[in-house]
Order: sequence, then C-alpha cells, then structure tokens
Amino acid sequence: MSGGSTTSTRSKRQSKLRGDPCALSGCLARKRAREEPWTQKLWGYDFRTNQHFTLKQDPLRREHLQDFVDCYLPGKDRAERVETERFRTFSYEELIARDKVNFDITWLKDASLEDADALLPPEVIAQEIVEDLEAALREFAAIADALSSRAAQPTDN
Repeated sequence: MSGGSTTSTRSKRQSKLRGDPCALSGCLARKRAREEPWTQKLWGYDFRTNQHFTLKQDPLRREHLQDFVDCYLPGKDRAERVETERFRTFSYEELIARDKVNFDITWLKDASLEDADALLPPEVIAQEIVEDLEAALREFAAIADALSSRAAQPTDN
C-alpha cells in the first residue's frame, strides 16, 4: 500500500452517521469527524404531496420548481430562509429520533388519500402507466442498440 492516507469504509459510515455533510454529498473539502454532528438542521421541501406530473399530459417544467427556488434562496445566507407549508427545517434531534433514521419525511396531507373524488379516473391512471412503460421501453431499446453497435465494432489489440 502507498504512503497516502486512505479512509476506510467503516470511518466513512461513521462520518455519515455523525451528520458530516461532506460524507453524504462527496464534496472535495472533507471535514473531520467529531462527536457533535456538523449538521444541526436539515431543510426539506415536500415536492411530492398533491403534485401530479406525467410524461405527456402534464410534464414537469421549470416553473413547477420556482416555489422551491424562491424558498431555497440560492446564493444567500441560510439564516434568511423562512419556513413555509412545503419548506421546513428538521433538527438533528428530530432526525436521529426517527425510526431507522431515514429521510422519508412527510408532513403535508395528501388530498387524494382523504377525498376519493380527488383521485384520477382509472382510465387516466391506466393510460399514464402505458405511456410511462412505452417511454421506458424506447429508452431500453436505444441502450440495447447502442450496446449492440459497440459490440459489433472491431477492437484493436
């Protein structure tokens, strides 16, 4: 082994458990592990609840993300951020107390779960599934074609 320092898998896991944001995001400037977590609070934005996008009928567009951008305040100090219905903070203590310490956090009520009339008609759901599967099949076919083309090319030895 060379004389350079290496980080073991175990110490990487320990860094993640201590809330080291660099261990989670893979940033270049690594922070040293410490007893007190580096991250004191996590900002979360619920973009799933009561949102419905499809590939053809209602595709996700840039304007759908504008509320998040307005809340996130890119380029500004995090201290200026304000909680909203969809954008809120969770303390380290709240997160660590969760079952299995996961980030699958829901705080908004899903209207479709409370009002059966708010659900899309079955024929619309079925059509969306068909469209999604067809789009996925086209993508896999393109990948298979690309792989076949690459395999058919002669290799230089």
